Amino acid sequence: MAFARHHLESMSGSLKYPLSEQVKRSLEIPLPRTLSRVDAPYYIEEYKQEKACNPYVLELAKLEFNLLQRLHQQELKDFCRYVCTEHIQWGNDLYEEVGLSYSRHRTVEIYLWCYTIHYEKQYAHARIILAKICVLISLLDDTFDMQATLEEGRKINEAIQRWDESAIPILPVYLKKYYVKLMNIFRELEDELKQDHKYRMVYSRKAIQTLCRHYQQESEWFHSNYIPSFQDHIKNSVISTGAPATFVTSLIGMGDEVTEETFQWAIGCTDAVKACSEVARFMNDMTAFQHGKNKLDAASSVDSYINQHHVTGEVAMAAVGKLVEDAWKTTNQARFDRRAMLLPLERIIRLTKSMTLMYRGNINLYTFTSGNKDKIQQQFIEPIPL
Repeated sequence: MAFARHHLESMSGSLKYPLSEQVKRSLEIPLPRTLSRVDAPYYIEEYKQEKACNPYVLELAKLEFNLLQRLHQQELKDFCRYVCTEHIQWGNDLYEEVGLSYSRHRTVEIYLWCYTIHYEKQYAHARIILAKICVLISLLDDTFDMQATLEEGRKINEAIQRWDESAIPILPVYLKKYYVKLMNIFRELEDELKQDHKYRMVYSRKAIQTLCRHYQQESEWFHSNYIPSFQDHIKNSVISTGAPATFVTSLIGMGDEVTEETFQWAIGCTDAVKACSEVARFMNDMTAFQHGKNKLDAASSVDSYINQHHVTGEVAMAAVGKLVEDAWKTTNQARFDRRAMLLPLERIIRLTKSMTLMYRGNINLYTFTSGNKDKIQQQFIEPIPL
């Protein structure tokens, strides 16, 4: 990677359009880590300038992008009505129903993230199932991060582990409606599945239960001002990224190419799944460290590395950055090791690639959502001119 970067940088000033633009983008995000659907508008525009441009191929590419974009537009409208008010005021119907006023409203950003995993027409159902459950995960994450006391967190975790309405009385009053909604949505989604696919919801439930246990562990550390060892931090925080739960859930609405064996592999959080979680965790923590910590932030993996090894922030950042590269190597190797699962494997690879979109410019664009307005505009609002 360093070899390629060095030579691309040395020649970038002498290249002509469109190659100059392609090199510029590759220096920002290496080509193997880009999302083809997200970059499609760039390549369609640049293809016009190539000598070998076929006008019929160009027109077909534009039509294909625009027709699929119309499907996504309608889907996004429907999803926003499900989560938000009729006029898409960035979240109120579902949020108001559960009454969690402290939560961050990320309806469109959540849909964008799910879209990076499943953009194809045939995966519309999988995309919407994932988006609905990701809203619930986001609300749970915000509760642990921004609202729950240590004791409330313990009660939330207990209720999630029980996964039954009988746990409602132990919850804080402000979380009772959320818990009921969680149970109801899972039942509704299970009812939508074919009989032989209903077992899939169990794996999503188990993944969320595991996620909640790891949220609670972070809460225990935070409230006791404890900085865990780097190894203990990673063991916990690769799960608390939510990436494993997101991946397991992304498989629910797919076809028969996904088997119970696929779910067992996914929920085990090994090889590519663990690597995706590591990329998510380390990119998040490196970005947060660069922008400074506030008093409500738990210790990051960078903090744990500094504390354990007694090194500077610069040294810790370099070490964690190397681990990001190692995780990408694991992701690439999985393409060879998991040939029998290439279609579901592509979902975890796309989820890993989506981290480059969500942490562009060393900014957490899932938290600071205004930075992704250009991508939202490009993917969902502006068709490619014919």
